[in-house]
Formats: sequence, structure tokens, C-alpha cells
Amino acid sequence: MIPQTFSAIPQSNIAAKKPEALKPLAAIESSKRLAAYTAVDHHIKPEHRIIGIGSGSTVPYVVDRIVQQGVEANKDRVFVPTGFQSKQLIVNAGLTLGDVDEYLSIDVTIDGADEVDRNLNCIKGGGACHLREKVIAEAAETFIVVADYRKNAESLGTNYPPGVPIEVVPFAYVKILNTLRKTFGSPNAALRMAVKKAGPVVTDNGNFVIDAPFEPGQLQDPATQIKLLTGVVEVGLFCNMAKAAYFGNEDGTVTIHRADGTVEQIAAGAQE
Repeated sequence: MIPQTFSAIPQSNIAAKKPEALKPLAAIESSKRLAAYTAVDHHIKPEHRIIGIGSGSTVPYVVDRIVQQGVEANKDRVFVPTGFQSKQLIVNAGLTLGDVDEYLSIDVTIDGADEVDRNLNCIKGGGACHLREKVIAEAAETFIVVADYRKNAESLGTNYPPGVPIEVVPFAYVKILNTLRKTFGSPNAALRMAVKKAGPVVTDNGNFVIDAPFEPGQLQDPATQIKLLTGVVEVGLFCNMAKAAYFGNEDGTVTIHRADGTVEQIAAGAQE
């Protein structure tokens, strides 16, 4: 099947966006850009043709760095999004959009995270995209996480107060809430409510999201047990999946944690 392209976006748009001096950003945004740029430089290589693009506030910098690789590098590539945000980033950048239905095997997926522990286990789903994010992550030969230093934790449940996002079918949410509170030790589990509309958050799949907080160290990958609950669609625990996590730090450095336990520090400005 021929990958979908968008003729309304001229290919010259890619060429027009060349590497330039980094513009000043707030500390948090600067750290996100550091992490994203370094991860792309390390893992999006010329031989990679099918690339998964995740969701979250760090991902626009991932796409920006990919575009900076130029027209020749991207002309034969297909980019598979995890949700509406990443789809729009791909389209607006003039890159070729694909779907996981067409491309069952992905070379590299780069995605954000809400929290990452020392073993590279992640909490994801703050943007309510974790079902598709997990599908795209599992389809990838290499899954890479990018985030700022606030997401770097010794144990899950330390730095992300809302807890584990759990996508559920609407008619089962009350029963699942009760089970999470009484059986799984999350007494403050709650249905996620929309901010600027009345009612709950609704995912791209038409489901609700429950946020279930756990104490640090309490999460020993209960994803399988929770997912077995009738009405649960997906759990925002990504365990034993990431090959590396890139954290942008306030001081301009990037800390890389790899699945083999090694840690590397990249000096400020090395990714520019």
C-alpha cells in the first residue's frame, strides 16, 4: 500500500526548516528540547524508514529535530502517530503519514512519559493516549523515552501525583473504581474530569480514564492484574519496554539511562 501523503503541504516546507541557533526557552522547555534533540540524533538514523511518533509536550521537539535532518533523509520515511496531536505534528511538518494497520513493524518509536523509574518502567497516559501509545511502542524494534528532569524518579509513584491512567469502557467505570480502591490499594482512584467542559475526559476511542495513585514502591507492575478487570481497556504502565530514556536537565545537560543499567551524561550544547 502506498503511504498517504498530503499534497496541500509543499515539500519545500521541509527544506525551509533548516538547523538554526537555538532560541532561548524557559528552563523546562529547554530541557525537553535537549532530551528530544539528543534522542533523535542517537536513534533516528538514515536506515530507519518507519518511525513512531508519540504524544506529549516533548514530542514537538522530536519532530522538529527530524525535520532538521532534511528532505533527503525524510523523503522515503513514513511516520506513524500515537494520537491526534502527533498526527497533526506529522502533517504540519510535511512528513509522510502512515498507520499501524499498514506498518506492523516500526524501526524506532520516540515518545514522552509522565514518570520513569530507575529500571525504565514508565507511567504514561497523562494525555489519555496510552492505548495507542502502547500499540506503537510494542510494534517498534526500539522504543525510546524523552522527558525533562522532573519525570526522572527512583520509583514510580514519586513524581507524578495523579497516578496510573487506566482507560475503561464507560458503563464499567463505577465497578472498576470500587475494585481499585478496595482491592488494589488505591483509595484515591478517581474518574478523570475534563477541564473546560462538563463531564469526564473521553479518549480517542470513546472511553473514560481513571487515575489511580499508588504509594512509591507499591507499583511492582500490577498492569497485568488490573488489565484483567472486566471493562479495563489499557493500563498506563509501560514496563520492560524502553531501551533508553533521555532526560533534559536544568543545567543544559542530558542524562541518558539505558536498559542495561548504564548512565551517560551529555554536556550542554553537545546536541546542537
